[in-house]
Formats: sequence, C-alpha cells, structure tokens
Amino acid sequence: MYPNLSTGAISVKATFAEAVELAARHGFGGIDFSIEEVETIVADKSEAHVRKLLGDAGVRLGAWGPPVNWRADEASWQADLPHLARRAALARELGSDRSATWIMPADNDRDFDTNYAFHLERLGPVAEGLAAQGCRLGLEWVGPKTVRDARRYSFVHTLDGMLKLAADIGTGNVGLLVDIFHLYTSHADVSVVRDLDVNQVVNVHVNDAIAGLSPDEQLDLERALPGETGVCDIAGFMQALAAIGYDGPVTVEPFSKRLKEMSPENAVRATADSLRRSWALAGLDFPG
Repeated sequence: MYPNLSTGAISVKATFAEAVELAARHGFGGIDFSIEEVETIVADKSEAHVRKLLGDAGVRLGAWGPPVNWRADEASWQADLPHLARRAALARELGSDRSATWIMPADNDRDFDTNYAFHLERLGPVAEGLAAQGCRLGLEWVGPKTVRDARRYSFVHTLDGMLKLAADIGTGNVGLLVDIFHLYTSHADVSVVRDLDVNQVVNVHVNDAIAGLSPDEQLDLERALPGETGVCDIAGFMQALAAIGYDGPVTVEPFSKRLKEMSPENAVRATADSLRRSWALAGLDFPG
C-alpha cells in the first residue's frame, strides 16, 4: 500500500498537474484524480504527456469516481453511461483500475427495499461497464448514526451490509472503500479488516474521530487527521491492511476545519506527516 493524495479531500484546489507536483514534493506515491479532467488533458495534449508528467514525478494514479451521475434523475444517468467505457479504458491504460463511490445511509423518500432495488438498478450497469474495461468499483458505507437520524428511512451503513450489496450487484468486480471513521461509527473493530479477502478492498480512507464524542455522536463532516486524536485505532487498521496484502492507495479524508485554515502547501505537508505517523504507529516501513 502507498500514501495517496486527494487534494479535494483536504479542501485544496489544484489542477491535475498541480496535484502531481504537490504529491511528488511531499512524498506521496499516488493521487486521486478526475478521469474527465485527464481525458480532457489527453485530448488537448496526449496520453504520452500524462504518462511523462506522472513518470517524471514518480507518482501513480490512485482512485477515481465513476464518471456516471447515478444518483441523479434517470435521464442524466442514462446520458453518462455511453461515455463510461471510453473513460474507464483510459484510466486502466494509465494504471488505475480503482473506481469508488459512497452510498448514502438513509433516505427521505425510499424505504429500505425500494432503495436497495434503486441501487442495484443504477449501479449494476456502472459496474458492468467498469468490468468490461478491467476496472473495479469500491462502495463506501457511511457509518454515523447522526446521518441516519436526520432522515426518514435507514439504509445500508455497515461493512457487512455493503458487502452484501456489492455481491448482489453480481458483476464480480464490486468491493469496498474501507474508511476507518466509518468502521468506528458503525461499531466495528478494525480487526474485521483481517477477515476480508484483499480483492474485496478496492480503496482505503484514513482519518480520526473527534475526541469526547461516542461513535453515535460523531458527525460525518467533522473529523481529524489520522492519529491526531487517537480515537480510531490507526495502528491496528494499518496492520490489518498489511496482513491481508492490500497494495492500493491509502488516502486521508479528514474534513478538518484546522486543515482548511492552512495554506495549500501546509495542508498537504500536514496530511503527508499524518500518513508517515500512521505507518510508524503500525510499525510499518513508510514507502519511498
């Protein structure tokens, strides 16, 4: 596994090229990216230009969101699907087969069964399109009870529930985006990661929960850098990932007010430092 930078996850605005430079400067092995942005760069310049940019920086591509607005109205969803194969093929050619999306854990309009059918209907063609190009789809469950309490109908919000949804999609290329915060807020110990097959883990997010709040009191958009508060067991989490042989990106998604108030350079530096600390706490050698 390798430290991966998502500038958007730390509220840093950066173009693809700027993100590559920031990642290289601060010791990240990869970056999350928009496949639509990369496709535009390839059209304007070339695929070779993107490969050279990454190669010169020693940075690889991490994960990308599926370029299909599957949550929107049916017309928008259908309009995006014809472009999926081309964009997924480009991402795969450039070295990333990891696409991921999050699943809302509650809804005001659809009850559980109706919502389950909706997700199968909408995500099935997305997963099929990705599979045809050798790409995978990671589904992220959202753990905080506070999110479910704000809506009428509860939906999938645990690791086991998301594994079932992934399996029921039925394409064989759907797994998990595992976020340590959502493990904690769904009352799961990090040791459950050791029971996963590595092929079930498409992507990984790390962060920390807010001290002084119980799992059920945590707010989804208020977190800390990994290892910052010590509420989440980052050492055990990283050790579990290493034990199953996970070799993909590890990305910080902290939703941290403190980080947002920093300059972009300092925010990226603090994020990189938190990953080095995470590797050290787990007794693992930091890549690079």
